Amino acid sequence: MKAVEDLNITENTTIKELINQFSEAGGFSASKVAKAAKIIKNMQSDKDCFKILSHPACIVSTGTRGLIRDLVKNKKIDAIMTTCGTLDHDLARLWKDYYQGSFMMNDKELHKKGINRLGNVLVPNECYGEVLEDNLQPIIKKLHAERKEWSVHELIWAFGEAIKDEKGAEDSIIYWAWKNKIPVYLPGPLDGAWGAQLWNYWQMNKDFKLNLFEDDQDFYVRVTEAKKAGAIMLGGGISKHHVIWFNQFRDGLDYAVQVSTAVEYDGSLSGAQTREAISWGKVKKEASHITVEGDVTLILPLIL
Repeated sequence: MKAVEDLNITENTTIKELINQFSEAGGFSASKVAKAAKIIKNMQSDKDCFKILSHPACIVSTGTRGLIRDLVKNKKIDAIMTTCGTLDHDLARLWKDYYQGSFMMNDKELHKKGINRLGNVLVPNECYGEVLEDNLQPIIKKLHAERKEWSVHELIWAFGEAIKDEKGAEDSIIYWAWKNKIPVYLPGPLDGAWGAQLWNYWQMNKDFKLNLFEDDQDFYVRVTEAKKAGAIMLGGGISKHHVIWFNQFRDGLDYAVQVSTAVEYDGSLSGAQTREAISWGKVKKEASHITVEGDVTLILPLIL
């Protein structure tokens, strides 16, 4: 058995040293953070591994967007599986700022002022729906003229290219996804403002089509042709499920790190631990895996 060591933190302790201490201290969640960091480090250094990041959109409204951008920019991942709001927030913040708020603000008063509250992030109407409509419709029209039918990940690349000359483009996740040809998959592409703008355009242009089968096929081929596969799964929902669903066709993930605030006692996919996925063949029995309970905006910066 391994003895529990006390944490020893001084004003000169680095984050890296702190995480290393976590692995010795036997803290309830701290030791999981240390294990997650080790698994991700091993996954990153495995040249045979196809590395997937899945995450919900909400964290892109926060500074965590910068961490995801850098993972894509520095080619630390090979694919993203996410939800439509990722494009909403990534693009909206290209043209307008979001603001810091509080969970305890008066929502009735905010509504009167045209300010939407996303947790403790404030998103004024002019910084979201309005700016997206103004800027997305011309891009959609241009891309429709180039091609009538698109797979979603190729359409996202086209949007990344379309914003390349915008001030602040290099702060954008989808700009770097296009630049580095890292696919961003959206299993639910219409469930957000970006998708709503595509739908609005389709009202008068019924030959404009999305082909989701091509996206699933593209992801399937990349996953099943890889010698190994690993995933950093932030949160749960459709993004997490699409990742583990397709990995069952290659007998499961070799590496799996999940960070989630969801509980498992209600049987939800979001709360299901990585060990449960072993029973489905979505994570290999011998895989390196861990579930860390906690807020992604806190846990991810520590791990990375």
